[in-house]
Amino acid sequence: MTNIRFKAKLLRPASPKGAAWTFLVLPKDASAKLPTRSMTTVEGTLGGHPFQATLEPDGQGSHWLKVGRALREAAGVVAGDTVAAEVAPVAVEPEPRVPPDLKKALAAAPPARTQWSSLSPVARRDWIHWIASAKKAETRERRIANACDMLASGKRRACCFDRSGIYSKALGAPEPAD
Repeated sequence: MTNIRFKAKLLRPASPKGAAWTFLVLPKDASAKLPTRSMTTVEGTLGGHPFQATLEPDGQGSHWLKVGRALREAAGVVAGDTVAAEVAPVAVEPEPRVPPDLKKALAAAPPARTQWSSLSPVARRDWIHWIASAKKAETRERRIANACDMLASGKRRACCFDRSGIYSKALGAPEPAD
């Protein structure tokens, strides 16, 4: 795949107040060149500075990129700037970081852990994102228990997770600050 070049405005999120990070939403034509509407890891440049990050779906058929302070400062850009970026999907999807509570639950459920180990990094990332998208602690706990049960029964994908954010609002770009 060739590199995807675009320009986008760097935005500050409305929440949390005083966030040190910024974000940008890829133009729809740039996003359409990616292999999936769901999360996809890319490497590229922002303002000429190299980075690797996972783009997330914005819930509107495009993707968004969280730009941390270090990348923003290295690229010499600030919120409100229109920045030039270039991205391409990575050749090998990186392993996701497994949250401690999920790691503990998988350790206590050998059949679930065996199935987890057989999954691709993308599938593991989807399970993690489904669990992490819970708004309440009780819901998160229930999703971890359900994930272990589903994995132990042979399921490879979270049953009800919309990877694109279009059909549910579990995924989406942050609201920009005024």
